[in-house]
Amino acid sequence: MSEKIIMKNPVVEIDGDEMTRILWAEIKKELLSPYVTLLTDYYDLGLPHRDETDDKVTADAGAAIKKHRVGVKCATITPNEQRVEDYHLKQMWKSPNATIRAILDGTVFREPILVNCVRPAVRNWERPITIARHAYGDVYKAAEYRVPGAGRAELVFTDAGGTETWRETVCDFEGPGVLQGMHNKDDSIKSFAHACFRFALDKKQDLWFSTKDTISKQYDQTFKNLFQVIYETEYKSAFEQAGITYFYTLIDDAVARVIRSEGGFVWACKNYDGDVMSDMVSTAFGSLAMMTSVLVSPDGCFEYEAAHGTVTRHYYRHLKGEETSTNPIATIFAWSGALRKRGELDGDEALTRFADRLEAASLQTIESGLMTRDLAGLCEGLTPTILNTADFLRAIRARLDTQNS
Repeated sequence: MSEKIIMKNPVVEIDGDEMTRILWAEIKKELLSPYVTLLTDYYDLGLPHRDETDDKVTADAGAAIKKHRVGVKCATITPNEQRVEDYHLKQMWKSPNATIRAILDGTVFREPILVNCVRPAVRNWERPITIARHAYGDVYKAAEYRVPGAGRAELVFTDAGGTETWRETVCDFEGPGVLQGMHNKDDSIKSFAHACFRFALDKKQDLWFSTKDTISKQYDQTFKNLFQVIYETEYKSAFEQAGITYFYTLIDDAVARVIRSEGGFVWACKNYDGDVMSDMVSTAFGSLAMMTSVLVSPDGCFEYEAAHGTVTRHYYRHLKGEETSTNPIATIFAWSGALRKRGELDGDEALTRFADRLEAASLQTIESGLMTRDLAGLCEGLTPTILNTADFLRAIRARLDTQNS
């Protein structure tokens, strides 16, 4: 084995919950620490510690990414009522991902990880589809109220001087119901637009953007108009020179076009749309465990994570002492993405090459027929050997060692 790589600057390491927390430790032990002397600024966003710190640790982690510019995050729990009860929480803490996205004012880009032996469920998809998800506002920052009975709900705006400038009735309730108020900000939408245009140019891929402005004639139309102005004034010539296009359509039309497409483009979506469509795209390409996710801020900060959740079902089996075959690829690629970006920013070619080798070894292991159970059912063209998680990680390490020998 060659000499271990010494990192020049740290990445922000954000630990998480349940089965992915177990994977996190095993990946570091098996695939990272033998090859790299890891330099990290560590934050524990496991749900018990978030509760102990009144969620201050989440804000601290976001601030650390702004300082060090690169972070890598394990999957975390966003608690519902059941989780509050299970973990005896002080309150129903907000999504840590949403908190960090707001701190960084970033855009989430999610792209499927392709292997030769897993064909997309949509057979005409030949190239990856990257989902660009706006990372602020909408339902994730909404004010909600459970209406107890008859009454009037109104939307009111009072300007900075204290003058009420607008009021509109939302609903005259005749009985119980539910109420929600959403918002967004021009600055955040503009940052989203810039991130999408730059990302498409870097990838040299067409950019699609979709909302429902025919129905939402103020909210969604603001997104559409700001995107169009920014494109026309700042990116049109660069897109034309690169031979790529910017395309706007309604969200329902976009879904139909995506299904009929060959892939190979960036699809920009509002916050909730991106949340849903990224799961659809990842599953149709094979598995949610085979999808990268990176949060990119306007000032050049990057947070890498797996697109999937904490794999609760496998965690409960693990607690019973049962063997699991949990797919670690997306979490491995979160680490490799962060290490590669750290290497790029620091001019550390050894670290960048290691990230490339780690990804190549992971995919070659699968394409050789060694894989976790979730991929075995999707595999075509070879007879798969199903491995438990520990053996799969060891198989990847064996390929890494072969590369380094």
